[in-house]
Amino acid sequence: MTMRLTRTFAGLGVAAFGAAIFAVAVHFTARAAESIPTFCIDSTPANRDAASFAGVVKKTAPSVVNIYTARFVKERPNPFFNDPIFRQFFGNQFAGDDRERTRKEQSLGSGVIVSSNGYIVTANHVVAGADQIKISIAGNKTESNARLIGRDELTDVAVLKIDGEHFPAATLADSDQLEVGDVVLAIGNPFGVGQTVTKGIVSALGRSVGFNGYQNFIQTDAAINPGNSGGALIDAQGRLVGINTAIISGSGGNQGIGFAVPVNMARRVLQQLITTGKIRHGYLDGVSLQDIDGNLAKEFALPDENGVLIGDVAADSAAAKSGLKSGDVITAVNGRVVADVNSLQLIVSGCEPGSPAALKIFRDASIKIIPVTLGELVTSSAVDAQKNSDTVTTTAFKTDALDGVTVADFERTVRVQLRLPDNVQGAIVTQLDRDSNAADAGLKPTDIITEINHQPVKNSADAVRLCKAAKSDQILLKIWRPALAGTRFLSVDNAKRPK
Repeated sequence: MTMRLTRTFAGLGVAAFGAAIFAVAVHFTARAAESIPTFCIDSTPANRDAASFAGVVKKTAPSVVNIYTARFVKERPNPFFNDPIFRQFFGNQFAGDDRERTRKEQSLGSGVIVSSNGYIVTANHVVAGADQIKISIAGNKTESNARLIGRDELTDVAVLKIDGEHFPAATLADSDQLEVGDVVLAIGNPFGVGQTVTKGIVSALGRSVGFNGYQNFIQTDAAINPGNSGGALIDAQGRLVGINTAIISGSGGNQGIGFAVPVNMARRVLQQLITTGKIRHGYLDGVSLQDIDGNLAKEFALPDENGVLIGDVAADSAAAKSGLKSGDVITAVNGRVVADVNSLQLIVSGCEPGSPAALKIFRDASIKIIPVTLGELVTSSAVDAQKNSDTVTTTAFKTDALDGVTVADFERTVRVQLRLPDNVQGAIVTQLDRDSNAADAGLKPTDIITEINHQPVKNSADAVRLCKAAKSDQILLKIWRPALAGTRFLSVDNAKRPK
């Protein structure tokens, strides 16, 4: 039986996730800056002598909520059934009208109340793409509308808010204190049957299992199933240690290998989203990185296989200006040991963009400390790909074929992070309506439009000009896709869609 990596999302079944470029999607609502609510945090080590967990469950279960989401999908009629030739042979029995219809997709998940004034933390994939979010508190069948404060695809954390006061808030533990073998309980709404508690232990820490984004998962054998996503993983004292997010399964159900985002990681995202509505990740600009195996360790005279090898250093980047060189091995950042590329990215992402970082490197059989100013990770998904730059102009198409597409010029930072070859010029897709003709044709966020109808595109202005000039039934796009590191052609319907 083939094992599959599965997000435990909302009764939609299983979904395989492969490796891809880092992508972060942040949604935020316009509002005045809010102060961080007071969280209850207990950093003492877990009590490892607990026998019964009834009291623990009574303490924490009221903080775990059910989340119900809905997405409205527009569907166009199949023109095949109305084709005159088809109707000549089969009559009108299959023919329908030409009206566009809207289909409602519903799913479920879980969340955890973390402040008495109604902030809820859940998994990003539970609420991503939702047009409507409702929650119900355990023991109360009444559903309440929830407002999406923000979400971060890199950590798979999202924050919701419900109106009111005096909600039962969970106590947050220090997840860095966890040890393999600690007893943990998972609380959520698996398969929509209602709030359920399962017991297990911490099977491993710091797991990286092939999902997109930053991975520092707590692995547990506590049963986690579809609908548990976003729910609580608590310790033997009832304190929140993680947010349940994924399983490895050959069947789609629990097989004893579940994963949770550590609460310390979730708390950082939570605090930033509450105060600013967005999340900022530090980024080591201008370097290509790779893990070290036994052969490389031998060739570079390293004591072991820990650390990250720098392949290339981009000219004029922060890394180049700091003095980093190809062949350097990063062994620590700000005193924290670097084991591999994943651990380096985790450490750097938790640093404030623009802040200095002290890199401990191994070069020519000697140790050096090199200070580097960290950049900010440029988002590679649609919503915020260019909002972090004040110098980039974003343009939305007002033509037929590319209605619903927003493009922008891109700077060197984007080129480095998306690993674009120097010869790739064009306009980057920063926003894409999922119901647009372009989306139907296969266009995706972060695609670089390099040609329109065989005419070169150097920037966003070229893209808009050439698209407006197109009069044919189809518009031919030549794109460069970072995820594939290659070129593709797309033919986009130039017909106006019904509103």
